[in-house]
Amino acid sequence: MFAALFRLASGWPLWLLHALGGSLGWLTWLVSPTYRRRFIDNARQAGYRFAQVRGAVGQAGRMALETPRLWFGPPVPVEWPTHNPIDAAYAAGRGIVFLTPHLGCFEITVQAVAARYAARFGPITILYRPSRQPVLEQVLAQARQRQGQVQALAATLASVRALLKALRAGQAVGLLPDQVPPQGQGLWAPFFGKPAYTMTLAARLAQQTGAAIIVVWGQRLPRGAGYQLHLADFPETLADDLPTATGQINRAMEGLIRQCPSQYLWGYGRYKTPRPEA
Repeated sequence: MFAALFRLASGWPLWLLHALGGSLGWLTWLVSPTYRRRFIDNARQAGYRFAQVRGAVGQAGRMALETPRLWFGPPVPVEWPTHNPIDAAYAAGRGIVFLTPHLGCFEITVQAVAARYAARFGPITILYRPSRQPVLEQVLAQARQRQGQVQALAATLASVRALLKALRAGQAVGLLPDQVPPQGQGLWAPFFGKPAYTMTLAARLAQQTGAAIIVVWGQRLPRGAGYQLHLADFPETLADDLPTATGQINRAMEGLIRQCPSQYLWGYGRYKTPRPEA
């Protein structure tokens, strides 16, 4: 039933999904005091009043309902920037680590880049956290795979080795560095001035392979018109020591979020204690 509903929604127009999603976002806001409190606290930590980021309430719902269309539906319009650092990185024969925060539509970034570059430079490899629900896991496993373009791997040690192999072969990988990793796979580093448990994987991959780091996010355009990609080189030279490099990555994500705080997922538990995992 769940898979059938997903497939059905994948054929709906993007404007309709975004309209319904905006309502869903506000409904969630109204019925969940825990979500409201976390949203407001996280935004305040970054220096924003609710009035400045209230648009993010509806954007969270749009993120949820656009997913079936992006995973199983026909392509959506994507606008590319005039400055594109991807070409220079591939021309230099380097692998690329794409870093995207929970900002805008992070699903569209990997799809758009892979559609343009995978035929020449190989697929983009990404990790995903397997669902504990078998039905949802089946959907996830199918949805993010795109033959010849995107290789989606469940997060395991073997998958991390696959990321290293891809980068050393001059291919690309994509990560959400503001996602809280399991215990033992991160460091505490400032995020908008407050310690947040932060993955070290992104920094380690770049340090061990010499890959280029490119920050990217996909902005939702009004009225379901599609998305606009924003791409930039990493703003600093990545440090050799891991704590400093991890902090640099957090600062880079902060910079992206400040470009469009009304599309950040402020309700995400960024400052939560990491869960134990073998």
